Amino acid sequence: MSHENPSDRTENPEEYAALSPVPPPSLRPVTAEMSSVAPEVSDAGEHAEGGDKRTATAQMPAVEMPVVSGHVPVAQTKPSEPAMPVSASNPTAWEALDTHAIGAVPELGPITTSMPVLETKTETEDEVRAAAQRLEMRLRGSARTMRRREIAAHVGVSLHSARKLWRALGLPRVSDDQVAFTMRDQRALETMVDQVRQKRLSEDAMLSIARSIGQLTDRMAIWQIEALVEDLVATHGMSDLEARRQVVLLLDEMLDPLLKMVNYSYQRNLAAAIHRQVLRAESGLRSSNEYRTGTEDDAALPLARAVGFADMVSFTSLSRGMDARRLARLVQNFESRCAAIISTGGGRLVKTIGDEVLYVAETPQAGARIALTLARAFSPEEDMPEVRVGLVWGRILSRLGDIYGATVNMAARLTSMAEPGQVLIDPLTSQVLAGDERFVIEQLPPVELQGFGSVTPSEMSPGPDAILPVD
Repeated sequence: MSHENPSDRTENPEEYAALSPVPPPSLRPVTAEMSSVAPEVSDAGEHAEGGDKRTATAQMPAVEMPVVSGHVPVAQTKPSEPAMPVSASNPTAWEALDTHAIGAVPELGPITTSMPVLETKTETEDEVRAAAQRLEMRLRGSARTMRRREIAAHVGVSLHSARKLWRALGLPRVSDDQVAFTMRDQRALETMVDQVRQKRLSEDAMLSIARSIGQLTDRMAIWQIEALVEDLVATHGMSDLEARRQVVLLLDEMLDPLLKMVNYSYQRNLAAAIHRQVLRAESGLRSSNEYRTGTEDDAALPLARAVGFADMVSFTSLSRGMDARRLARLVQNFESRCAAIISTGGGRLVKTIGDEVLYVAETPQAGARIALTLARAFSPEEDMPEVRVGLVWGRILSRLGDIYGATVNMAARLTSMAEPGQVLIDPLTSQVLAGDERFVIEQLPPVELQGFGSVTPSEMSPGPDAILPVD
């Protein structure tokens, strides 16, 4: 593992399996306890080219659910409650752990047509501090009463292993003897270790899954807080500092709705990903064999995808003259419009990197329609920079929520040489799309692309019905 403490002892690869193994139960969904590590509130602490981006006022019954987030609270454990023995062989204990767990609700209910009007009074420092303490207690489930070495001993793993799992979730660093943990933290560690002991996952796979949860939920939490701050400033005329204080009070009311939305979105996206990454993978590879010789740089990679980059032209020079609010609006408008176009076209937004978005689509035609729509969605007349796009149909490697391979690099190179409002494609993509009247393709002179040598790109323009109808 990276960033290891030099004093950590060498890990025994058989450690997890050797400690208190239990007979494997039937394969049922991992319970909500996986999401039981709450974020540190009072402790300090907060990709490569072609890389992938990609509260509790109402009581709810405890139900099993897929893991959503290492940060998401799932219980209202009282400090006076005795610790309950938990193991994969004791399903009754699992179900009884969190009486307020957010589960797989069949529907979210009607969407409200209005938001509550916030009073614009200035909260006192004491009120904000008291609200923060209440919110922290709800997120943690109980007071901090345990040290990491105590949790590790209860679960039956070394301190080294406990630290690795804690770091994988991206949570703040604390010393082994600091009283910073709750029973919820112990249950989260036990849930992760049980997946390895029961041989569902290797240790490396468990750590990778924990990292995915930690990294994505950390970004999500920061995004949501900043969105609330921005809204309070814009709609209530608050200063930035006043808005940040108000967010503490607002989150106390919004925790349950946010958790329901996170759980709902995760389950829907997981269902869609199963189709994209598993059920349709073989047919995608077969379709990508057209016009290929099998000697291409990406021939050994497992997924066929159209990869597109969209880049705002002259963003750096334009942003220099903007204040923070105007720059934020520019970036938000760019990202939200790109996301709407990509989703409408059946693609997936892999990630945004400031002034650039990376997306994938399962067919070259879908990728091409998205590219053409993106290139025409922005204009200087509406105070938005023009966009240039590079698109390549090929094969990729998908790992860590990111995408890699020569296809990704080629798309990035083409984007960097495109003119404002222009879409450039590589020779193979040009051949694949040539017979479709929706796409007008004009071959350009050869150019030298770093890492690829001489390449003959083509400019793609829209024909009939090429531009996507976006609401």
